[in-house]
Amino acid sequence: MSVFQKHTLSTRASSINRALDEIGDKWCLLILQEVFWGVNTFNGMLAGTGASRGVLSDRLNWLQTKDCLRKEEVENGPRRPTYHLTKKSIELYSNGLMAMVWERKYFATPTLDSVELTHKTCAKAFWPVMECGHCNQPVSSDDVSFHPGPGATKDTRITKTRRRSSSSASSEDQGKTLYRNLINLLGDRWTANVIALAFHGLNRFDDFHQELPIATNILTDRLKLLINEGVFYRLPYQQSPLRYEYHLTDKGRDLFPYFVSLLSWGDKWCSKGNGNPILLKHEPCGEHLNPEVRCNQCGDALIATEVHFKL
Repeated sequence: MSVFQKHTLSTRASSINRALDEIGDKWCLLILQEVFWGVNTFNGMLAGTGASRGVLSDRLNWLQTKDCLRKEEVENGPRRPTYHLTKKSIELYSNGLMAMVWERKYFATPTLDSVELTHKTCAKAFWPVMECGHCNQPVSSDDVSFHPGPGATKDTRITKTRRRSSSSASSEDQGKTLYRNLINLLGDRWTANVIALAFHGLNRFDDFHQELPIATNILTDRLKLLINEGVFYRLPYQQSPLRYEYHLTDKGRDLFPYFVSLLSWGDKWCSKGNGNPILLKHEPCGEHLNPEVRCNQCGDALIATEVHFKL
C-alpha cells in the first residue's frame, strides 16, 4: 500500500513525530540501514530487507521525495541505478549507532555481536555512548526534563492505514540486519509515538489517546505489544472498572538515547520554520541538552566518515 494518504489528524507538534512520519516506517528504516552498510542497488536491498519489489520501489521513491536518498542513473551502460545517502540522511548516523547499542544490550544478534567499530581519530576499537555536550555526563531519561519550545503548536499529520507487520525478527535474517528487533518494534510509528509519549510522563490509556487520536483498537494493540516485548509494564490504578497505568521498564527507558537522537535530527531536518516544539534540559548541569554520540575511548563526537566497521 502506498505511503501517500489523504486522511489527516492533528497532534501536538513534535520533532520526533515529524521524523517518524518521514522515515519511521519499518521498510524505510531497513532500506536506510542497508545503504549505511554499503548496499545501494535495488536487488541488494531486495535481498537485505526482505521487502517485496512493489514495497521496495514505493519506499525508495518516498525516501527520494524526502531528500533522504538520491538515485544515480547510468546512461548507456550495463549498470543498474544505485541509491546513496544525502547530507540529510547521513546525519541519521547517530540514531543508527544508538539503535545498535540498544539491540546489542537486549538481544543476541550474531551479526551485530560480531561487528567491530574502529574510530579512525584515535585508532581504537570502541563502542558508542551518548553524553551531554555541556557536562560530558551520560544522557538518561531520568536526568532530562521537557519544556515547550517556540514551535509548540499543532501538526497536521497524514494518516497511514498500513497494518503493523506481524513478522518476527528471527524469521527475517537476510542481509546485515544489525538492529532488526528495534526496527520491528519501532517501525510502526504509532508504537514509537506511544513510547515517546511515555518519556513525557504519560501513562494512562486516555492520556495516550488524547495526544494521539487514533482508533482505540489500534492503541490497545500497541500497548499490548509493548507489554509483551518487555518495554512497558502495567499497574492497576482503579479497580471498578479495572484500569491500568503503563510504565517504561529498564528496557524501555534504555530507548531514550535512540529517541533523543531522532528528536535532534527532526529538529534540524523536519522543522516547520517556527522553532523547536520541545526543549530538553539536562538537569545535572542545568543546560539545554546538546546530546552527542561519542567514542567511549577518546570522547570525541562520532562522524560517519571517521568510523570503520567490519562485519
